[in-house]
Amino acid sequence: MKSLHIRDIDPGLVRKIKILAALHHRSMQGELKAIIEDAAKKVPESSDTADLDIISVRTGNTDAWKREDIYDDAR
Repeated sequence: MKSLHIRDIDPGLVRKIKILAALHHRSMQGELKAIIEDAAKKVPESSDTADLDIISVRTGNTDAWKREDIYDDAR
């Protein structure tokens, strides 16, 4: 089975997930797994990433994009 590692989670969000886990009588891992499973159920069965259309638009930006601009992270 695969594992996920998520970095840079806001401490307030962690606290809220712990509260949800307690309300649902689950561990934090169990709560996160349930949240991810619920989110995955929303993906249509016929979805295939090969069918995705990529659309480009002009933004008015004349500079090259940096990784931080696209992913909002500080690598």
